[in-house]
Amino acid sequence: MNTGLFLLRCVQIGLSLSDLDLLTIGMVQEMFIERENDDYDGWTQIATQHDMDVW
Repeated sequence: MNTGLFLLRCVQIGLSLSDLDLLTIGMVQEMFIERENDDYDGWTQIATQHDMDVW
């Protein structure tokens, strides 16, 4: 990821340049990941006791 793309993604998730002074690159990347996970519909499956026993 280059600088331009990084800054574009920051604007897309609502971060300003002053916000970036308080955050690390890793924290911002985790925000990118969480934003993508928000759109995922596969989180509806709930584990049963059997699922826990298998692991």
